[in-house]
Amino acid sequence: MTGTRRTWLMVLAWGWVGVPFAYGVYQLFLKLAQLFSG
Repeated sequence: MTGTRRTWLMVLAWGWVGVPFAYGVYQLFLKLAQLFSG
C-alpha cells in the first residue's frame, strides 16, 4: 500500500514540474522557428 502511494506521489510531483517545463520548451521552439524563419 505504501509503495503504491509513493509511486502516485512521484508521478504527481514529476507531472507538476514536467508539464510546465514541456510547455515552456514547446513555446521556445515556436519562438525560435519564428526568429529564424524571418
